[in-house]
Amino acid sequence: MKLQLAIDRVSVEKAINLISQVHGRADIIEIGTSLIKEYGLYGSVQKIKRLFPDQTFLADLKTADEGEYEFRTAFKAGADIATVMGYASDETISACGSVAHEFHKEYMIDLLQVPSFRIKQLKVFQDAIFCIHLPSDEKKGNLKKLIEETSKSISGKRRIAVAGGVTSQMMGFLKAAGCEIAIVGSAITKSGDIRHAVDSFYKEISKEA
Repeated sequence: MKLQLAIDRVSVEKAINLISQVHGRADIIEIGTSLIKEYGLYGSVQKIKRLFPDQTFLADLKTADEGEYEFRTAFKAGADIATVMGYASDETISACGSVAHEFHKEYMIDLLQVPSFRIKQLKVFQDAIFCIHLPSDEKKGNLKKLIEETSKSISGKRRIAVAGGVTSQMMGFLKAAGCEIAIVGSAITKSGDIRHAVDSFYKEISKEA
């Protein structure tokens, strides 16, 4: 299982500092939506990618429309993966997938607040990464329950990522659920020791079932 570190709601300078501490440790670094909105793709993703060219970066665009334009811009800026919302139209998601293929990159469909009937429809995008996502504003949400419920709608051979309150203690559960990517934010970025926090996640990931 891979670890994706989400960096958001900080300055680009702070993001660079955080990335320098986990470079070579985290499999994927996510440049968060708020960071992109504040600094733009070229002021965030491109600037950071040039400093860490061998690191895999995800641009959390949360695209809902203008899929071709937004994804093309993201990949030109240096993103390796970009996100499109699951409630976007099939045409938008298809455009995102086509651009990802053109650039030999990947695309992630964010299932944030997407109902089960729509998730079943999204199964046609077989090469996408599907992100089961508990909203940040949903303080009392149950991520494990959401994963169990969503898995029923997205059954089959799928690439699954999970975000929203992921802790190191959940790694065993996520592995058993067939998740490929664990997306972690504040549990690492707001810890007292960034490197130690990252290592604690990998320690749990490496444990035998």
